[in-house]
Amino acid sequence: MKEAVYIGRNPSAEPDLQELMARVALGDEQAFASVYDTVVSSVLGVVRAVLRDEAQSEEVAQEVLVEVWRTAPRFRSDRGTAINWILTLAHRRAVDRVRSAEAAAARDHKAALLDRTPEYDHVTEQVEARLEREQVRRCLRTLTEIQRQAVTLAYYRGLTYPQVADALKLPLGTVKTRLRDGLIRLRDCLGVTA
Repeated sequence: MKEAVYIGRNPSAEPDLQELMARVALGDEQAFASVYDTVVSSVLGVVRAVLRDEAQSEEVAQEVLVEVWRTAPRFRSDRGTAINWILTLAHRRAVDRVRSAEAAAARDHKAALLDRTPEYDHVTEQVEARLEREQVRRCLRTLTEIQRQAVTLAYYRGLTYPQVADALKLPLGTVKTRLRDGLIRLRDCLGVTA
């Protein structure tokens, strides 16, 4: 009978990760050193496949192995193998790093766009407001005297329709009609589309 030939490590020479993880969960540093030696290359391979950056891959692999040390009591051998649990942690951490980098890039891009937003121009705003006021005054001059008085009392002094009627000594219906007609003429003069 021929003896089996193994490429790489002999699997029977591998330490039992399930047993080692149980000892790591109890704080056994020697057991953790064995787990580290056994899984570090696999963890680095999984992380490197996601990140594709050597320096970041090494950093994330180190974070994963620290997480294995800290969270070893959470490992449950009845739910799967130790190597699968560790490699799942590695994959998740690598994906989190990619997402974090993408979010940071998006924030930087947004900040760069905000930096390019022009400053608020007070002078332009004042000039535009003055021009608009002048146009409104010009359009008010096109109204009849009663229309202009009704619009001025209602919209510039804040009087209600009955108060405008009392101030002008006109019937309420007449005031409402003059206001409506005056506002239509203003709208047309100002070029406002409904």
